[in-house]
Amino acid sequence: MEPLRWTHSLELLLVHCQGEIGKVIVNGAPEIPGATMLEKMNYINERDDSLRRFVTLEPRASVNMSVNLLLPSTRDDADAGFIVLQSDRAHPMSGSNCICVVTALLESGRVKMTEPETTVRLDTPAGLITVKARCENGRCESVSLDNVPAFVEALDKAISTPKWGDISIDVAFGGVYYAIVDVKQLGLSIAPENARALAEAGIEIKQLVADQVRVSHPELPSVNRIAYVMFRDQDDDGSVRTCTTLLPGRVDRSPCGTGSSANLAVLHARGLVKPGDSRRSRSIIGGEFVATVVGETKVAGRPAIYPRITGQAWIYGVERLRMDALDPMAKGFVLSDSWGPYVNAL
Repeated sequence: MEPLRWTHSLELLLVHCQGEIGKVIVNGAPEIPGATMLEKMNYINERDDSLRRFVTLEPRASVNMSVNLLLPSTRDDADAGFIVLQSDRAHPMSGSNCICVVTALLESGRVKMTEPETTVRLDTPAGLITVKARCENGRCESVSLDNVPAFVEALDKAISTPKWGDISIDVAFGGVYYAIVDVKQLGLSIAPENARALAEAGIEIKQLVADQVRVSHPELPSVNRIAYVMFRDQDDDGSVRTCTTLLPGRVDRSPCGTGSSANLAVLHARGLVKPGDSRRSRSIIGGEFVATVVGETKVAGRPAIYPRITGQAWIYGVERLRMDALDPMAKGFVLSDSWGPYVNAL
């Protein structure tokens, strides 16, 4: 068999965090203009989204995944940088994807692993993320990331909906902005058999929230939209049951790190947690993170917390994608049979 004659290709490590796929591009990515990781993310979203579309849409991808663009850090105090690429746009931060990236960096040797614990610092569009990975026998046994400050924009905000009447949401930032909804208001539970109903409800509510709520991070003005709707419930053991919904209509398989950070800020604002307290977040399929209030701070004068998210990821393979200018499907495509009814939002 003759060798493949490829002039340009991408190498990706295939990683999942509690079932949520977060592939990591480790070689072959083009240079992204921008002096900071935030500027690079904005370039992808505003100027050239061809790489994002290439790796997150069909025929090279499926709806239930993200891709992390690994980049050299733009700052002196970080080991590497990354940007989360999803089917709708590039996003500034994700807890499950951060855990995937750290696992990929350490287990592939791109950052030296030190047992029993390795510290990794990541440059993200949301800010510097400091991570401590517990390592044994060349594997990441757990990853604890100190997220950017999380804070509340609004508690018990009333939203008018045609289907469910007026519902109440909490709006909080945990690396991206969330609308957090107690799922019982919809007459649903967070269970695998409700995944499609939850996905479609979350996207419908996201569109309604976009018309009724305005957000803008006081220190990152280009972070100015609610990225996700996260449904919330409580299990009998006190754990928070989460279900984050993503465009064009799917649910997060993981407990969602940035969403758990945002919800932790809500609990703090309500006086239900204090520094040192932890809450277990459990996903729709039973995966778990531990969310801890490390400390208190302020963001532009408003109360905020330092959240820590702990979880684990697994590398399950390697992928090589050919980049060919003659490929008629280089821009990717989606179909509603598997991507859901909101494909026009992409």
